[in-house]
Amino acid sequence: MVLLNMYSISHFFIWSTAGRFVRTNWPIFFLLSIGWEVLELFLPFEFAIEDWGNKGMDLIVNTIGYYIGSRMGYDANIGQISNTTSQNQPGP
Repeated sequence: MVLLNMYSISHFFIWSTAGRFVRTNWPIFFLLSIGWEVLELFLPFEFAIEDWGNKGMDLIVNTIGYYIGSRMGYDANIGQISNTTSQNQPGP
């Protein structure tokens, strides 16, 4: 049983890009991430045929990618990379 495969790398980059550039929240991320894995159960393509262990690792890789991407968020209003929260939000 292989837990990580070449698609795991694409999962990481897709979700890290989404976390960086798309302002969404964790519940929506989890809904989309789990929804895709469920959809793969019904897709008749070779890339969608995986064991349950790999599906679980996909969710872990997705979460890691999204977390890292969201920590490197891009603020399009000022065109700079922000390592913290948006500068439009009040501070502590």
